[in-house]
Amino acid sequence: MIKDVLKKNISLKYRIKLRGLFYRFRWIFYIGNQFHCICCGKSSRKFLPFGNVLRKNAACPYCNSLERTRLLNYYLINETDIFAGNKSILHFAPEGMLAKKLKISSKNYISADIKKDMADVVQDIQSLTFDDNSFDYIICSCVLGHVPDEIAAINEIYRVLKSGGQAFITTVLNLGTYKTIEDYRIQTPEERLKYYGENDLLRFHGEDFFDRLNIANAIVEKIDYSAHFTKQENVKFSLGNKERELIFCFKKPPLIDNA
Repeated sequence: MIKDVLKKNISLKYRIKLRGLFYRFRWIFYIGNQFHCICCGKSSRKFLPFGNVLRKNAACPYCNSLERTRLLNYYLINETDIFAGNKSILHFAPEGMLAKKLKISSKNYISADIKKDMADVVQDIQSLTFDDNSFDYIICSCVLGHVPDEIAAINEIYRVLKSGGQAFITTVLNLGTYKTIEDYRIQTPEERLKYYGENDLLRFHGEDFFDRLNIANAIVEKIDYSAHFTKQENVKFSLGNKERELIFCFKKPPLIDNA
């Protein structure tokens, strides 16, 4: 009832701000040292369950970051220069604390979402308004399973990447299964939850996701970055079970100077 009242009387933009304040207040009751979140830098005695099918210790109680975002944050810090040199960055469906860090690091950071007030600009990933070769880096985390025309979205990511640019893409994966499950007869949230594991997915990617990204001249690399951490660190930082956390590095080859 409270949620319905808030939706009717407060804009989405301010509801997001109120949610952030609630998270910070909530964390007081979870202060401890059992878990640590790289996104906000806070430690907690436990993380919170999250998901249509609840995952234990998934969400940081302070910033609400999830496993995939924490692992991606580690990767970006340790393996890229995305936080240095004012890089041009496009971030789809931006995750809160990661978006905040990237925006601080670069004046050329743009967040984008299909919904108004969820990001800097409203954009449809299937049909972007940006010029060709616009961005050094693109972050697209758990988006492609939700868009009707996945091929168009992948082509658009490639188009707006600069030559030599990289996109970091994650998705929900049906581990151990090669072929993506995609049946347009599956329409209702209940059916999607049953067959895809989440009630708003349009497909459940298998290990062929690598091949689906492998378009034109793109260079694709699958990265299991959790393997860089010990078992104890994976638990402490809550880095997931690889179903959402494998990182696909999608590169646009640099131009070759034939001069």
